[in-house]
Amino acid sequence: QSNQTSFDYETLNRLVDTFMDRGFNYFDTALTYHEGRSEEALRKSLVERYPRQSFRVATKLPPRVLNSAEEQESIFQGQLSRCGVDYFDYYLVHNLGVSAYAQAEKFGTFDFVQEKKREGKIKYAGFSFHDSPELLERILSDHPDQDFVQLQINYLDWDNPSIQSRRCYEIARNHQIPIIVMEPCKGGNLANVPQEAEDLMRRHAPKSSIPSWAIRFAAGLDGVFMVLSGMNTMDQIVDNTSYMSNFHPINADEQQILDRVVEMIHK
Repeated sequence: QSNQTSFDYETLNRLVDTFMDRGFNYFDTALTYHEGRSEEALRKSLVERYPRQSFRVATKLPPRVLNSAEEQESIFQGQLSRCGVDYFDYYLVHNLGVSAYAQAEKFGTFDFVQEKKREGKIKYAGFSFHDSPELLERILSDHPDQDFVQLQINYLDWDNPSIQSRRCYEIARNHQIPIIVMEPCKGGNLANVPQEAEDLMRRHAPKSSIPSWAIRFAAGLDGVFMVLSGMNTMDQIVDNTSYMSNFHPINADEQQILDRVVEMIHK
Protein backbone atom coordinates (compact mmCIF):
# COMPACT_ATOMS: atom_id res chain seq x y z
CA GLN A 1 0.00 0.00 0.00
CA SER A 2 1.55 3.30 -1.04
CA ASN A 3 1.87 6.09 1.52
CA GLN A 4 -0.80 8.62 0.54
CA THR A 5 0.80 11.41 2.56
CA SER A 6 4.32 11.24 1.14
CA PHE A 7 5.18 13.15 -2.06
CA ASP A 8 8.17 12.92 -4.38
CA TYR A 9 8.33 16.62 -5.14
CA GLU A 10 11.10 16.33 -7.71
CA THR A 11 8.91 14.06 -9.84
CA LEU A 12 5.72 15.97 -9.08
CA ASN A 13 7.33 19.27 -10.13
CA ARG A 14 8.47 17.72 -13.41
CA LEU A 15 4.92 16.49 -14.10
CA VAL A 16 3.44 19.92 -13.30
CA ASP A 17 6.05 21.66 -15.49
CA THR A 18 5.41 19.38 -18.47
CA PHE A 19 1.64 19.81 -18.15
CA MET A 20 1.98 23.60 -17.96
CA ASP A 21 4.60 23.77 -20.77
CA ARG A 22 2.16 21.98 -23.06
CA GLY A 23 -0.52 24.62 -22.50
CA PHE A 24 -2.66 22.89 -19.87
CA ASN A 25 -3.38 24.59 -16.54
CA TYR A 26 -6.35 23.09 -14.66
CA PHE A 27 -5.56 21.34 -11.36
CA ASP A 28 -8.19 19.47 -9.37
CA THR A 29 -7.71 18.72 -5.68
CA ALA A 30 -9.94 18.21 -2.63
CA LEU A 31 -9.94 18.53 1.13
CA THR A 32 -9.86 14.76 1.65
CA TYR A 33 -7.42 13.58 -1.03
CA HIS A 34 -4.14 12.05 0.16
CA GLU A 35 -5.46 11.97 3.73
CA GLY A 36 -5.74 15.75 3.75
CA ARG A 37 -2.33 16.50 2.22
CA SER A 38 -3.20 17.02 -1.45
CA GLU A 39 -3.94 20.76 -1.21
CA GLU A 40 -0.57 21.39 0.43
CA ALA A 41 1.20 19.41 -2.33
CA LEU A 42 -0.58 21.54 -4.92
CA ARG A 43 0.70 24.68 -3.18
CA LYS A 44 4.30 23.49 -3.15
CA SER A 45 4.43 22.15 -6.71
CA LEU A 46 2.22 24.65 -8.47
CA VAL A 47 1.20 27.77 -6.52
CA GLU A 48 4.64 28.60 -5.12
CA ARG A 49 6.27 28.04 -8.53
CA TYR A 50 3.95 29.80 -11.00
CA PRO A 51 2.20 33.18 -11.23
CA ARG A 52 -1.39 32.93 -9.95
CA GLN A 53 -3.07 33.96 -13.20
CA SER A 54 -1.29 31.19 -15.14
CA PHE A 55 -3.24 28.27 -13.62
CA ARG A 56 -6.71 27.28 -12.43
CA VAL A 57 -7.33 25.50 -9.13
CA ALA A 58 -10.40 23.47 -8.19
CA THR A 59 -11.02 22.13 -4.71
CA LYS A 60 -14.03 20.75 -2.87
CA LEU A 61 -16.04 20.84 0.35
CA PRO A 62 -17.39 17.41 1.40
CA PRO A 63 -20.71 17.77 3.27
CA ARG A 64 -20.14 14.40 4.95
CA VAL A 65 -17.39 15.87 7.21
CA LEU A 66 -19.64 18.65 8.55
CA ASN A 67 -21.13 18.73 12.03
CA SER A 68 -22.31 22.34 11.84
CA ALA A 69 -22.87 25.18 9.37
CA GLU A 70 -20.26 27.29 11.21
CA GLU A 71 -17.44 24.86 10.40
CA GLN A 72 -17.68 25.68 6.69
CA GLU A 73 -15.95 29.03 7.16
CA SER A 74 -12.93 27.58 8.96
CA ILE A 75 -12.68 24.69 6.49
CA PHE A 76 -12.73 27.17 3.60
CA GLN A 77 -10.12 29.46 5.15
CA GLY A 78 -7.95 26.41 5.82
CA GLN A 79 -8.21 25.40 2.18
CA LEU A 80 -7.20 28.87 0.98
CA SER A 81 -4.14 28.78 3.19
CA ARG A 82 -3.15 25.17 2.39
CA CYS A 83 -3.45 25.91 -1.33
CA GLY A 84 -1.67 29.25 -0.87
CA VAL A 85 -4.26 31.21 -2.88
CA ASP A 86 -6.66 34.03 -2.10
CA TYR A 87 -9.42 32.69 -4.37
CA PHE A 88 -10.40 29.41 -6.04
CA ASP A 89 -11.17 29.30 -9.74
CA TYR A 90 -13.58 26.37 -9.28
CA TYR A 91 -15.13 25.22 -6.02
CA LEU A 92 -17.30 22.14 -5.64
CA VAL A 93 -19.67 20.69 -3.10
CA HIS A 94 -18.01 17.27 -3.08
CA ASN A 95 -19.48 13.91 -4.07
CA LEU A 96 -23.19 14.48 -3.73
CA GLY A 97 -25.37 11.44 -3.18
CA VAL A 98 -28.55 11.12 -1.15
CA SER A 99 -26.97 11.43 2.32
CA ALA A 100 -24.34 14.03 1.35
CA TYR A 101 -27.02 16.17 -0.28
CA ALA A 102 -29.14 15.96 2.87
CA GLN A 103 -26.10 17.17 4.87
CA ALA A 104 -25.45 20.01 2.41
CA GLU A 105 -29.08 21.15 2.66
CA LYS A 106 -29.08 20.87 6.45
CA PHE A 107 -26.02 23.11 6.78
CA GLY A 108 -26.77 25.53 3.91
CA THR A 109 -23.65 24.53 2.00
CA PHE A 110 -24.86 25.82 -1.39
CA ASP A 111 -25.69 29.20 0.18
CA PHE A 112 -22.28 29.28 1.84
CA VAL A 113 -20.54 28.67 -1.51
CA GLN A 114 -22.61 31.37 -3.24
CA GLU A 115 -21.67 33.82 -0.47
CA LYS A 116 -17.97 33.08 -1.07
CA LYS A 117 -18.55 33.64 -4.77
CA ARG A 118 -20.07 37.06 -4.03
CA GLU A 119 -17.00 37.85 -1.91
CA GLY A 120 -14.78 37.05 -4.90
CA LYS A 121 -13.21 34.04 -3.19
CA ILE A 122 -14.69 31.64 -5.77
CA LYS A 123 -15.02 32.27 -9.50
CA TYR A 124 -17.18 29.29 -10.48
CA ALA A 125 -19.37 27.24 -8.13
CA GLY A 126 -20.58 23.71 -8.79
CA PHE A 127 -20.72 20.19 -7.40
CA SER A 128 -19.49 16.69 -8.14
CA PHE A 129 -22.00 13.89 -8.34
CA HIS A 130 -22.13 10.08 -8.28
CA ASP A 131 -25.78 9.11 -7.97
CA SER A 132 -29.12 8.68 -9.74
CA PRO A 133 -30.47 10.86 -12.55
CA GLU A 134 -33.50 11.58 -10.33
CA LEU A 135 -31.34 13.08 -7.59
CA LEU A 136 -29.37 15.13 -10.13
CA GLU A 137 -32.66 16.53 -11.48
CA ARG A 138 -33.68 17.48 -7.95
CA ILE A 139 -30.38 19.21 -7.08
CA LEU A 140 -30.30 21.21 -10.32
CA SER A 141 -33.93 22.22 -9.82
CA ASP A 142 -33.27 23.22 -6.19
CA HIS A 143 -30.06 25.07 -7.09
CA PRO A 144 -30.34 26.56 -10.60
CA ASP A 145 -27.47 28.98 -9.89
CA GLN A 146 -24.72 26.38 -10.44
CA ASP A 147 -21.97 27.31 -12.91
CA PHE A 148 -21.08 23.69 -13.72
CA VAL A 149 -21.56 20.09 -12.65
CA GLN A 150 -18.90 17.37 -12.46
CA LEU A 151 -20.13 13.95 -13.61
CA GLN A 152 -18.71 10.45 -13.94
CA ILE A 153 -18.88 9.82 -17.68
CA ASN A 154 -17.13 7.15 -19.71
CA TYR A 155 -18.03 4.86 -22.58
CA LEU A 156 -18.45 1.82 -20.32
CA ASP A 157 -20.82 3.53 -17.84
CA TRP A 158 -22.69 5.46 -20.56
CA ASP A 159 -25.54 2.95 -20.72
CA ASN A 160 -24.79 1.11 -17.47
CA PRO A 161 -28.15 0.68 -15.69
CA SER A 162 -26.73 1.39 -12.22
CA ILE A 163 -24.49 4.38 -13.07
CA GLN A 164 -26.58 5.86 -15.91
CA SER A 165 -23.95 8.26 -17.23
CA ARG A 166 -26.05 9.07 -20.28
CA ARG A 167 -29.17 10.02 -18.29
CA CYS A 168 -27.16 12.21 -15.92
CA TYR A 169 -25.48 13.85 -18.90
CA GLU A 170 -28.86 14.50 -20.55
CA ILE A 171 -30.25 16.08 -17.38
CA ALA A 172 -27.29 18.44 -17.14
CA ARG A 173 -27.77 19.34 -20.80
CA ASN A 174 -31.50 20.00 -20.24
CA HIS A 175 -30.56 22.44 -17.48
CA GLN A 176 -27.91 23.96 -19.79
CA ILE A 177 -25.25 23.44 -17.13
CA PRO A 178 -21.65 23.15 -18.40
CA ILE A 179 -20.13 19.74 -17.59
CA ILE A 180 -16.76 18.64 -16.24
CA VAL A 181 -16.11 14.92 -16.71
CA MET A 182 -14.38 12.80 -14.08
CA GLU A 183 -13.50 9.10 -14.34
CA PRO A 184 -13.21 9.14 -18.15
CA CYS A 185 -11.04 6.00 -17.83
CA LYS A 186 -13.09 4.61 -14.92
CA GLY A 187 -10.24 4.70 -12.43
CA GLY A 188 -7.79 3.24 -14.95
CA ASN A 189 -10.03 0.30 -15.93
CA LEU A 190 -10.40 1.60 -19.49
CA ALA A 191 -6.63 1.89 -19.83
CA ASN A 192 -6.41 -1.90 -19.42
CA VAL A 193 -9.12 -3.50 -21.53
CA PRO A 194 -9.32 -7.21 -22.45
CA GLN A 195 -6.75 -8.29 -25.05
CA GLU A 196 -9.30 -8.82 -27.83
CA ALA A 197 -10.63 -5.29 -27.25
CA GLU A 198 -7.14 -3.83 -27.29
CA ASP A 199 -6.35 -5.69 -30.54
CA LEU A 200 -9.51 -4.29 -32.14
CA MET A 201 -8.61 -0.72 -31.15
CA ARG A 202 -5.00 -1.07 -32.27
CA ARG A 203 -6.00 -2.44 -35.66
CA HIS A 204 -8.08 0.67 -36.23
CA ALA A 205 -5.58 3.18 -34.77
CA PRO A 206 -2.12 1.67 -34.24
CA LYS A 207 -0.62 4.92 -32.93
CA SER A 208 -3.39 5.76 -30.44
CA SER A 209 -3.12 4.74 -26.81
CA ILE A 210 -5.96 2.76 -25.25
CA PRO A 211 -6.83 5.52 -22.71
CA SER A 212 -7.03 8.07 -25.54
CA TRP A 213 -10.23 6.41 -26.80
CA ALA A 214 -11.88 6.84 -23.41
CA ILE A 215 -10.84 10.45 -22.89
CA ARG A 216 -11.76 11.47 -26.44
CA PHE A 217 -15.20 9.85 -25.99
CA ALA A 218 -15.86 12.06 -22.96
CA ALA A 219 -14.26 15.21 -24.37
CA GLY A 220 -16.26 15.09 -27.60
CA LEU A 221 -19.65 15.30 -25.90
CA ASP A 222 -21.57 18.56 -26.37
CA GLY A 223 -21.55 20.71 -23.26
CA VAL A 224 -18.39 19.14 -21.80
CA PHE A 225 -15.73 21.82 -21.29
CA MET A 226 -13.20 19.90 -19.18
CA VAL A 227 -12.14 16.29 -18.79
CA LEU A 228 -10.18 15.31 -15.68
CA SER A 229 -7.76 12.44 -16.02
CA GLY A 230 -5.71 11.31 -13.06
CA MET A 231 -2.09 11.21 -14.23
CA ASN A 232 0.85 10.11 -12.10
CA THR A 233 3.58 9.29 -14.62
CA MET A 234 5.36 11.32 -17.27
CA ASP A 235 4.20 8.85 -19.95
CA GLN A 236 0.56 9.50 -19.04
CA ILE A 237 1.03 13.28 -19.16
CA VAL A 238 2.83 13.17 -22.51
CA ASP A 239 0.19 10.85 -24.00
CA ASN A 240 -2.86 12.75 -22.69
CA THR A 241 -1.58 16.18 -23.67
CA SER A 242 -0.59 14.96 -27.15
CA TYR A 243 -4.05 14.01 -28.37
CA MET A 244 -5.83 16.71 -26.38
CA SER A 245 -3.65 19.43 -27.95
CA ASN A 246 -4.78 18.30 -31.38
CA PHE A 247 -8.27 17.13 -30.46
CA HIS A 248 -10.59 15.07 -32.65
CA PRO A 249 -13.86 13.76 -31.22
CA ILE A 250 -14.76 10.07 -31.58
CA ASN A 251 -16.19 9.53 -35.09
CA ALA A 252 -18.96 7.13 -36.14
CA ASP A 253 -16.55 4.29 -37.04
CA GLU A 254 -14.75 4.63 -33.73
CA GLN A 255 -18.04 4.68 -31.86
CA GLN A 256 -18.95 1.33 -33.41
CA ILE A 257 -15.61 -0.05 -32.22
CA LEU A 258 -16.28 1.27 -28.71
CA ASP A 259 -19.69 -0.42 -28.73
CA ARG A 260 -17.92 -3.71 -29.48
CA VAL A 261 -15.30 -3.00 -26.80
CA VAL A 262 -18.10 -2.54 -24.23
CA GLU A 263 -19.52 -5.96 -25.23
CA MET A 264 -16.08 -7.55 -24.87
CA ILE A 265 -15.57 -6.02 -21.42
CA HIS A 266 -19.00 -7.22 -20.28
CA LYS A 267 -18.21 -10.70 -21.54
